[in-house]
Amino acid sequence: MSGSRTGTVDRGLAERSADRRRRAVGNRARDFHEAERWDLQFWASRTPEERILALEELRRDASDVGR
Repeated sequence: MSGSRTGTVDRGLAERSADRRRRAVGNRARDFHEAERWDLQFWASRTPEERILALEELRRDASDVGR
């Protein structure tokens, strides 16, 4: 995730999904606790703006899925 996402409101679900796949970060954990630690570390390393943007993108996609 990076900087301002001006214009994302007007982009379609498919375009936003493709963009998210290009930016995706993954991890392979041996167990749930390791996955949880990685997840907390990942989100703690993001800025507040990036965390809010992620939440807004998920909310927007969820509302688009039902259409």
